[in-house]
Amino acid sequence: MVLLRHIPFLKAVFLHSITAFGGPQGHLGMMMKTFVHRRRDVTEEELMDYNAICQMLPGASSTQTLTLIGYKRGGIPLAALTLIIWILPACCIMGGFSFLIDDIQSQSIKANMFQFIQPMTVGFLAYAAFQAFKISIHNTITRVIMVIGAIATYFLFTTPWIFPILLILGGFVTNLSSKRIPQKEEPPQKIKWWNLWLFAAIFLLAGASSELARKNNLPNRKPLNLFENTYRFGSLVFGGGNVLIPMMYEQFVVRPESPARAKQTNIIRIDKDDFYTGAGIARAIPGPVFSVASFMGGIALKDKGSTMQLFGCIIGSVAIFLPSALLVLFFFPIWHNLKKYVIVYRALEGINAVVVGIIIASCFYMMKDVSLIDVKTSILNFGVIIGVWAFLTFSRLPSPVIVFICMLLGWIF
Repeated sequence: MVLLRHIPFLKAVFLHSITAFGGPQGHLGMMMKTFVHRRRDVTEEELMDYNAICQMLPGASSTQTLTLIGYKRGGIPLAALTLIIWILPACCIMGGFSFLIDDIQSQSIKANMFQFIQPMTVGFLAYAAFQAFKISIHNTITRVIMVIGAIATYFLFTTPWIFPILLILGGFVTNLSSKRIPQKEEPPQKIKWWNLWLFAAIFLLAGASSELARKNNLPNRKPLNLFENTYRFGSLVFGGGNVLIPMMYEQFVVRPESPARAKQTNIIRIDKDDFYTGAGIARAIPGPVFSVASFMGGIALKDKGSTMQLFGCIIGSVAIFLPSALLVLFFFPIWHNLKKYVIVYRALEGINAVVVGIIIASCFYMMKDVSLIDVKTSILNFGVIIGVWAFLTFSRLPSPVIVFICMLLGWIF
């Protein structure tokens, strides 16, 4: 019964899940609009704080940030419901496409109504950067950190280690100053170790089971191998879907074609064209890009019949997001406790400046892919970017309405 009072919040999460395009940086702008300015579930400072810790953890950062918003409102039960409602639409869509792969022509994935999704996402990024700049950039050192972070991120965007390294360096630099940031007296939260123990136990058990099945070439080894592979990705990936997809490509496409495995039949093998089709669809739908694991899980077990293919979609969905949830719910209380110390407050100043730089770099990086084929297309795309930013900044229109307007424009033009 207690959860009934959170139904409006869960409804907002669902609407966010079916309209959130653009990956973690784009999602941040939509969270800022929905959960900060419209609903006031968290403050701007809290959202930036949540985003900072999630950037330093492996896994799906936008998923972790939204999970923490649910955790702040209603503890573990609401955090779990928030996670499920957020990932379910995208996972269902991607899993469903794994059953339709034979009927999909990869050249026609992007319908006309989606033609302005890319500039719309840039508009959301610009809004997130504008709002984050007002919150986090107040002095010379944070401006310098922001600029360096933006430049480094732009040129090394596809390098997974650039994000944690920049965040650590940003926190280190702001601790070199003798300026003391006032310390807040916050009661420490009790650390619940079961999250970490469960994460480690699943990691070890999945690895041991998968290796045992591989060595003995068990007839039903594919589901075990699929769970271990996907859980490992969710546990170790920094940098979001841009890093996850290449790792999956190496595991499921390149490795099975190596001389040692080319003749083996009882291993997970995904056709290159099918893989690219799934990766393309994942970028064209709302929700977390990590939902691509639902598609890959279905394709991996497709040869074993529809029931097993559905089971593969479920394995992919659970295994890719479970590590993210367990890690963030374990480390967040630790982060909360560490915030009592002034050294962490100083570090937060630099970390948030780096985050602003990452958002700005993401905005310019994604603008490279905005179509500039002719004058008309260029004007329309830049008009969408400016229009989305203006609506978000000066109007009270909810994010789903703005997404609908952009899709309607795509259908019209």
